[in-house]
Amino acid sequence: MDMPRLGLVVALLAVGMAYSVRAGKLTTAAATTGGGLGLLIYLGGGFGGLALLALFFGLGTVASGWRVAEKRRLGLAEENKGRRTDGQVVANAGVAALLGLWAWQLPAQAPLACLMLAGSFCAATADTLSSELGNVYGQRYYNILTFRPDTRGLNGVVSLEGTLLGLAGTAVLAGAYCLGAGWGPVFGWLLVAGTAGNMMDSVLGATLERRGVLGNNAVNFINTLTGALVAGGLMHWLG
Repeated sequence: MDMPRLGLVVALLAVGMAYSVRAGKLTTAAATTGGGLGLLIYLGGGFGGLALLALFFGLGTVASGWRVAEKRRLGLAEENKGRRTDGQVVANAGVAALLGLWAWQLPAQAPLACLMLAGSFCAATADTLSSELGNVYGQRYYNILTFRPDTRGLNGVVSLEGTLLGLAGTAVLAGAYCLGAGWGPVFGWLLVAGTAGNMMDSVLGATLERRGVLGNNAVNFINTLTGALVAGGLMHWLG
């Protein structure tokens, strides 16, 4: 292990943690958790993995803060003034951290693990952007199961505009991954993976989350797991 490089990464993560707390983006517990998960992502995914984490966090932060006054007026803004908790951090980056640990411990399987890691972040990004921006730019809102009109902001409610914005976010993450790993079918695989995770999130929202069986963090974790599994499955079957 390159200790000077590891020291640099730890320092960068510490700076990011301090900034996130000071800027009100994360609670102290969330920042600490995020730093630990970020280290695991780096150990398995290198700087490319960290770049995906940073890109997801940056896009999610911008989307959450976009026209936030309007969201608050409509009762659609994030709780706790948008400050993410440790549970939310695990829900969105926990799968990626586990995949980073897998890639680190089993280097021969790192290509598969790193693609799945990217798939998890594509799904997380798609969900965040489709929700945060779809609630702003959506024109018509539908229940994901019945496709009948439903109330904006309810679990399991989607819009065409939000879905396309989520796909755009997935494309940004997929493009960033391909810059390091190389272009090819993998770009399309990640688009499918991110969209599949996003759709799974909506289906669970319309069913188990509405009934109180699952909480939002559990749904988000399954969203990222779905994105990872779909990306890995496509690589296994089509790669």
